[in-house]
Amino acid sequence: MPRHADTRAHIVAAASKLFYAEGIGRVSVDAVAEKAGVTKRTLYYHFRSKDDLIAAYLESRDQPNLTLMAEWFAQAPGGLEDKVAAIFHQLAQVAAHPKWKGCGFLRTTAELASMPGHPAVRIGARHKLGFAQWLEGEITSAGYGEAGILAREVLLLLDGAFSASLLQLDPQWFVAAGRAAAGLVALRRPA
Repeated sequence: MPRHADTRAHIVAAASKLFYAEGIGRVSVDAVAEKAGVTKRTLYYHFRSKDDLIAAYLESRDQPNLTLMAEWFAQAPGGLEDKVAAIFHQLAQVAAHPKWKGCGFLRTTAELASMPGHPAVRIGARHKLGFAQWLEGEITSAGYGEAGILAREVLLLLDGAFSASLLQLDPQWFVAAGRAAAGLVALRRPA
């Protein structure tokens, strides 16, 4: 039998695949247990409720997603505007994949909109704020003013691109939003 942490991680991985592909409301605990190859009792040993499992799903995506965007940013050649645009360009490529279903944080929190105190909603809000704070730090390091405002504007464009790309099934919304974000950054370039 796998160790406790391994079993928990295996259940979260199974839940992540199902929740991302189908949405949290359409996936039962039974389906997650079946996908993970564990009994429902084992699942409930590791998670008190489906709500705890949903929170663990988003928590498992938080740092890997932020790390990936930071890598895209760091690896992009050019100045700050090019690096910001690179995040959007990379997301356009990801969104072109047939299994892409948008931002798991936005989709999950939209499903839980009537439950603002849900732990997954708090994790989603923290994730978005974490991205904005990371970007604010990068903008400040590059010597730009109004870093907090600019980071929020870029995040608005990013989340808008997630929504439009999902609704229209067209990753080019990321490309357009990336151009707009680069334009905002260029307007604030230090003199």
